[in-house]
Amino acid sequence: MNRNIELPLVASTDYLTIEGLAKRFGAFVALKQISLSVKKGELLCLLGPSGCGKTTLLRMIAGLEFADAGAITVEGKDITRLPAAKRDYGIVFQSYALFPNLNVADNIAYGLKGRNSDKAARVTSLLELIGLAGIENKYPAQLSGGQQQRVALARALATSPGLLLLDEPLSALDARVREHLRREIRSLQQRLGITTILVTHDQDEALTMADRIVVMNHGVIEQVGTPEEIYSHPQSRFVAEFVGKSNWIKARVSGNQCLSVADAELYALHLPPLPPGQEVELFIRPEAVRLHATWDAALLREPNTALADVSKIELLGSFYRISLHVPVWNSDLMVDLSRDQLALYQPSLAQRIPVSLPHDQLRVFCSKDAE
Repeated sequence: MNRNIELPLVASTDYLTIEGLAKRFGAFVALKQISLSVKKGELLCLLGPSGCGKTTLLRMIAGLEFADAGAITVEGKDITRLPAAKRDYGIVFQSYALFPNLNVADNIAYGLKGRNSDKAARVTSLLELIGLAGIENKYPAQLSGGQQQRVALARALATSPGLLLLDEPLSALDARVREHLRREIRSLQQRLGITTILVTHDQDEALTMADRIVVMNHGVIEQVGTPEEIYSHPQSRFVAEFVGKSNWIKARVSGNQCLSVADAELYALHLPPLPPGQEVELFIRPEAVRLHATWDAALLREPNTALADVSKIELLGSFYRISLHVPVWNSDLMVDLSRDQLALYQPSLAQRIPVSLPHDQLRVFCSKDAE
């Protein structure tokens, strides 16, 4: 999985602030007391499954829905009840929403005012910006999906808005085009320094594009953080499961940093203060699990180490996923290996191989979090 670790610098000034936002549709609660700030110049991603409230939140920022409670301010100005037409933003939808009877130039210039020569100059400038110079006279039906989405982006930027809203802008495109446009949109956003809110259910899209990610579930915010924080330090079981792959091991607290797992003991550096006997679940990413080429005497003294049976080996493009069963822990594990690691460990089906769980990579969640 590609993850951004080196994060671009963004201004610390809050551009948009949301306080106590709530929204119901009949008996359905779409948003529950949402509070959030968006820094000037950052790309903030609203990530979550269908029905979690992320699109509703975006539509309320755009003025396409109104809050039942709470407030939205932009640079200190309350816009909670301001009509959409009076808000300073550009928006790009999943469906492109281009006018089929207008050519590219007229689509982009649709919201512009002033002299025709000025509009034409702005259209030319924007087409160069998105890498589509010279297609002014083409119609949407003559363009590929990726080209249409770039034209939609140019139209959203035409009026030089202070805020750019992206509502699942890449989900209708095929994987190769989607990956290419991720990089293009992110690069363009950074060059322009425009504050941007992206809605997506695609975790890879969020991890590779965002400065910060807001993980939402059932109308509430589960966690806000950088891509690295969301991926490596999830604060709830939902975040751990929704973002990336995860291993789970049932355990019981037995003492300081010590847990009972089936017929063995495991150690977790980050074990929170929980009473002995508390049922918990241990979480670890597949790439954090360590394999060993051979079993030797030194491994007998290494904590969190056991023998595992290899049950499946899958090639997943640039890496391999190994499925293991660990009898002494009564647990199944996934391990992700690079090609070089696979060559080093040489696992084979039905082979028994040593496996370790680094104690600083194990995170502990109370079993009630899984309910």
